[in-house]
Amino acid sequence: MAARTKKAAMLMTILLVMLTAACSSNNNAPGNKTTSEPQNTASGGSEATPAAKPVEITWWNFPNFQALDGEVGKYEKEMIAAFNQKHPEIKVNLEMITFDGGPEKLNVAIASNSAPDVIYDAPGRVIDWGKKGLLAPLDDMIPQEVRSDIPDAFWKQSMVGDKTVMYPINTAPFMMAVNKTVFEKIGALDLLPLDRKDRVWSFDEYKAALQAVKEKAPDVIPSVFFAKSQAGDQGTRAYIANLGLSSFLKDDLSAIAINTDQAGAALDWIAQAQKDKLVISGSAALAASDVNDLFLQGKVAFSINYSAVLKAQNSTLKKAEFEEALLPFPTLDGSAPKLEPYLGGMAIFNNGDDAKIAAAKTFIDFVANDEVYGKKNLIQTGGLSVRNSVTGLYDDEEYAYSELARQFITAPPTIADGYAEIRTYWFPALQSVLLGQQTGKEALDSFAKSADEAIAKAKAQLK
Repeated sequence: MAARTKKAAMLMTILLVMLTAACSSNNNAPGNKTTSEPQNTASGGSEATPAAKPVEITWWNFPNFQALDGEVGKYEKEMIAAFNQKHPEIKVNLEMITFDGGPEKLNVAIASNSAPDVIYDAPGRVIDWGKKGLLAPLDDMIPQEVRSDIPDAFWKQSMVGDKTVMYPINTAPFMMAVNKTVFEKIGALDLLPLDRKDRVWSFDEYKAALQAVKEKAPDVIPSVFFAKSQAGDQGTRAYIANLGLSSFLKDDLSAIAINTDQAGAALDWIAQAQKDKLVISGSAALAASDVNDLFLQGKVAFSINYSAVLKAQNSTLKKAEFEEALLPFPTLDGSAPKLEPYLGGMAIFNNGDDAKIAAAKTFIDFVANDEVYGKKNLIQTGGLSVRNSVTGLYDDEEYAYSELARQFITAPPTIADGYAEIRTYWFPALQSVLLGQQTGKEALDSFAKSADEAIAKAKAQLK
């Protein structure tokens, strides 16, 4: 009896061992695998990461792409659908924001820890976010062949220290635009510098063109200005700087340089030109979008905030038939202008989720580099590529000129320390002159004092 009991116990032990081994083996079956497998992620992802799992990211986008069939956001949805054919595991939630209300909406989202995962924007805001540590570095998704194909000037606008915080995609120099049809109708096309290869012209030539519009096309406003808000401030900066042969900032970005006598006189001229009906009246209360709408209605001869990108984006928004041409800002003596570059790119807010950051990198890589949509997206922005190797996207005279005008591009103030605060002082300074409260020089000196303090404060905080 004892022997039988002993044998039964031994048999039970063997069965338990076999059962345990079987359970252990089943943990490695395909349906239960928890060990690492290669994952389809953005560049820089490790091969020793879990298999691709569904990830959901949010993309906030200004109207950086031309509206498709007149519907804002329709092209972006088409792009996302194409992306999902390759990456069905990544869901991209699109939210379109406007240039007027979008910046404030972003500020509120950031303050409430609900920032989007991806944003397509420009250095003015992106670099400030990067300096505040809000963005995920992108260096691991930029191979050397891409980095060397993009000029250093664009990388300087995309980096904070040695970290890349914006993936640069499209560019174009900011310029003026002229309603060419107006000048053709009044027989004054010869007053524009369109027969010159570089289209460089002087302040006196510009004033003569304005006077011709005032006299021969009284139903058309010769030119515009605006100072209601920050939006479009690059247009007003470059306009005044070139009319006054000045720079907005010192070359080393350490202090304001636009508070010169000549720039002050240019600002005084704008205030007087309102009274003389050469510049739209009430510009202190007008936003960039207001004057842009008037230009698209054919009611304005010159716009002072334009580019090849805006030309393309506005093509479906025109409310009157006319042909526009791109022009550099006139300079006091007809010398070469200084143009600020538009630069568009994508950034990732670091919301503390590595899976979302990796998915966002995959999406950015598709937007910028897909063999089909990379070029298609560029053309839909209406911009030029930041890459030296990508040219000739358009068969168009104005785009050819935009390519040529890249020679006039200078470093923009958007990369200066404290820029986000600097720009808050700019439009109140302009308003004070337009409303007759200060002279141009007084306003620019006051602006420089506040802006220089902002630069010094920002530099101190970065130490």
